[in-house]
Amino acid sequence: MKIPFLDLKKLNKPYESRFQEKFTTFLDSGWYILGNEVRTFEAGFANYCGVKHCIGVGNGLDALTLIFKAYIALGKLQKGDGVLVPANTYIASILAILQAELVPILVEPELETYNIDPLEAEKQRTETTKAILAVHLYGQLSDMVRIHKLAEKYNLLVIEDAAQAHGAVLNGRKAGNWGDAAGFSFYPGKNLGALGDAGAITTNDSELAKILYSLRNYGSEIKYVNDHIGYNSRLDEFQAGILNVKLPDADVEATERKSIVKRYLSEIQNPKIALPYYDFSENHVFHLFVIRTENREALAGYLEEKGIGTLIHYPIPPHQQKALPQFHGLSFPITEKIHREVLSLPLNSTLTTAEVDAIILALNNY
Repeated sequence: MKIPFLDLKKLNKPYESRFQEKFTTFLDSGWYILGNEVRTFEAGFANYCGVKHCIGVGNGLDALTLIFKAYIALGKLQKGDGVLVPANTYIASILAILQAELVPILVEPELETYNIDPLEAEKQRTETTKAILAVHLYGQLSDMVRIHKLAEKYNLLVIEDAAQAHGAVLNGRKAGNWGDAAGFSFYPGKNLGALGDAGAITTNDSELAKILYSLRNYGSEIKYVNDHIGYNSRLDEFQAGILNVKLPDADVEATERKSIVKRYLSEIQNPKIALPYYDFSENHVFHLFVIRTENREALAGYLEEKGIGTLIHYPIPPHQQKALPQFHGLSFPITEKIHREVLSLPLNSTLTTAEVDAIILALNNY
């Protein structure tokens, strides 16, 4: 039995006929950029997240970058301001800060949740710190209640990196409705995935939304009239159509994933393997099921021999990346432990009972 980490073709197969219908409609419309499909998705996803505005953009990185750029345009941030960000995040979170000419302030996460530690964030804050980027890593919401208390105490903007957390809920509020603004990715492997790159920004701030609609489209609201130094980062009309097909099933997909998660958590019993923390609330949608083990290479190799695919999210911490030499002298023991030990197991709605059985058995026999 071969169990791939993720089979996107199999995952999208149930939608094939509807995708083809969408493509025919898209082609026949003669309107291929910022048309009805984008408007429909923006309205639908805003409603799904419980916010006033959704702005479709090219990808998740652009979503975060444009949020920072919009706050600079509004005068709420200035170039050189500091942004608190977890040290163990995917590098895109940090790239967005740098591309907006702001300064990332790396903060150790909580080992239990892998999300930013609000106590450490407060310690790392300086007088030039003006925002906190809460990354909901692997699909689990950050501790937004404590983050908001920190933000209120020091007058910080709260921005969510919700690229992996579509549909996660805390205290009745979904990811994308906790921050002043939030960035989402709809990369094909996400819980809500397009068939290519796609992203969005959610916010309840109408003034911010107005600037973002302009920035994503060359800084223009009226054709050939440019009010800002803008970008070309528009949600593709066809990808929006794909997302419109899949959005109604987003919570169904999450429920199916969680049924597998519950099996993993109750049936994997091996002292060599640390399972992810989960309080069985709605605050985690498990974009990834991430375990830790001291000898990751040995475990990954063993599972490969058993025909079970795994991935590492992520092997090199940002502060050790060649692209970020300004952080090379820093030490983050918790972050480094996480990046040294994590391994992601297959988790998606296409997994059969027999496949889940085989994964659990292999891990218990390791």
